[in-house]
Amino acid sequence: MRQSTLLQTRENTESTARQYGLADRARELGWAPCDVSVVDADLGVSGRFSGMRAGFQQLVSRVCLGEVGAVFGLEVSRLARSSAEFGRLLEFARLTDTLLIDADGVYDLGDFNDRLVLGLKSTMSEAELHILAGRLQGARKAAAERGDLRLPLPVGMVYADDGTIVVDPDEEVRAAVADVFALFEQHGSALAVVRAFTGRRFPRRDTGVWDGRLGWGRLTHGRAAAVLKNPVYAGAYVFGRSVSSRKVRPDGTVITVVNQRPRDQWAVLICDHHEGYISWQQYLQIEAKLAANRTRAKARPPREGVPVCQGIIFCGSCGFPMSTRYRRADGTADYVCSRARSDALLTPGCHSIAAAAVDPQVVDLLLAALTPEQVHLAVAAADEVHHRHQRSHRAAELAVERARYEADRAERAFVQVEPENRLVARSLESRWEAKLAALAQAEAALADLIAAEPALPEPARLRELARDVPALWRSATTTAKDRKRLLRTLIADVTVLHVDNTRAHIGVRWHTGAVDEITCDRRTNRNPTQAVDIVRDLLDVRSDAEIAGHLNSLGFTTGNCCPFTVNSIRHIRAQHAIGSRRNDPTESGEITVPEAARILGVHEAAIYPWIRSGEMAARQARHRRWCIAWDSGIEAYWKQRVATSSHLKRRANTNYETGQAV
Repeated sequence: MRQSTLLQTRENTESTARQYGLADRARELGWAPCDVSVVDADLGVSGRFSGMRAGFQQLVSRVCLGEVGAVFGLEVSRLARSSAEFGRLLEFARLTDTLLIDADGVYDLGDFNDRLVLGLKSTMSEAELHILAGRLQGARKAAAERGDLRLPLPVGMVYADDGTIVVDPDEEVRAAVADVFALFEQHGSALAVVRAFTGRRFPRRDTGVWDGRLGWGRLTHGRAAAVLKNPVYAGAYVFGRSVSSRKVRPDGTVITVVNQRPRDQWAVLICDHHEGYISWQQYLQIEAKLAANRTRAKARPPREGVPVCQGIIFCGSCGFPMSTRYRRADGTADYVCSRARSDALLTPGCHSIAAAAVDPQVVDLLLAALTPEQVHLAVAAADEVHHRHQRSHRAAELAVERARYEADRAERAFVQVEPENRLVARSLESRWEAKLAALAQAEAALADLIAAEPALPEPARLRELARDVPALWRSATTTAKDRKRLLRTLIADVTVLHVDNTRAHIGVRWHTGAVDEITCDRRTNRNPTQAVDIVRDLLDVRSDAEIAGHLNSLGFTTGNCCPFTVNSIRHIRAQHAIGSRRNDPTESGEITVPEAARILGVHEAAIYPWIRSGEMAARQARHRRWCIAWDSGIEAYWKQRVATSSHLKRRANTNYETGQAV
């Protein structure tokens, strides 16, 4: 028993009853009721391929085992729609002396004439399926070319009473779908849209038995991407976006694979067919953004990290992209050519460079290019490009007019010919079709030119934005991802090539094709010398927090281009050995443990046992710091003791006053 679809099983109940009645026919022909087995596992399953038909596989296996005396069916030639599979069943039935019985008669496969008749019937059944499918698909495509074929609509779009496509009248549904596009415009990624919908429900249209019923659920990444990629929301009517094909698995089963076609291979595309949530131009921009976010296709979208050149910086030696590596200690970042190292293609020029060395140089170039004067030149160049496009448009428009005139002329000649003169009619019809094809090609060329023309904002708006860009860039509300997007609107990529151990050569390539070259230091994590001098001068009169605020007010930054903090001031003091007399716990005739260690040329750890044992006179001041009584006699005694000690490893002695090794 088999019916092709679940819809047929549900609605064509008479066919189902007739097939179940075959069991009674078998009993009438002499089979005992216990010997009659009904195979109905294939109800609602297509007979084109047997890979998904458990009933057909069960039937073939039992025939091979010789357990079947006869196979009943309304039309045995339709047990399988594939001639190869049906032929295999016939061969097994011949070898096991199994009969095939349907409404036309009883077939003994041992008889050549019966095998010939069933083979012809199988071929005709397969051809019938092909013809029916061709008619059905042809009618579907013809209706789709007119935009009249009713296709399943995504959530947010419904069919009106007159059959036209309109937006959903439910305001909550409309708001949810519109927010998806608004949030993508704001954040630039489908994942960010999903995060923004956290705690909020999103509508869906149920299928199957509950087809068309409105439901609500959580917005997932797959659903968000499906909404953003669906051209129906842009007011376009689309048919044939995907194509299905059959694949054979290693185990011999046949599966159906659905592949998405590129936009230029869609069977039908009618723009401005109905009202949508976005325009067709916005849909193309969303498609480009999604493609730029696809890291599997080696795209490098902007991330949340602080380095602004992340994703567009390349090694000038090997040509591979440079990755970003963060340091755990201070949170700063380096651009590292790790791809070449991991692929064992490291060249002598592959090196790392501090992000703080590259980013300020590139940002300065960007802000310098966005001055009002530069924007004025850019607007003038854009006007020239716009006029050039208009001139090319005019030529394309004239070509369309000429092609339309030729097509109309060929049509009139074909209409005026006598119907009896078939040879002339066929020739004129071929000429008319050629002119129509030339007209379609000219119209497509004009449409491509119009779509390729860049949108030109108002010059006043551009100048206003240029005045605000530096303040917008440095604003605390501007995120790192926004800065990267702004940078990538003008700069295509950055290439770094090292000059020596201290300098690097930076090449900045703009989207216009222009290139700027800069030479900078590879490492910039050294604090400015003037800032170090200010810390040394103010340490006795101000606290670390006050010094940090003073340096920030003067416009100084650390070597990592960050504002000064208390920790950075303490780092400068430790790095440059800057002490504070105000915080010094020693009194006259006393020194600290580090000073005693430097004078004696030993490690500080050797001093503490002498203090704790009482051999070295010392007192403990505030902050639990030891102050050692010291004079020339004490110094001579301990130097002599250190010199005669056998277990102390003496270091190079250093003059405490001059700081020079003795």
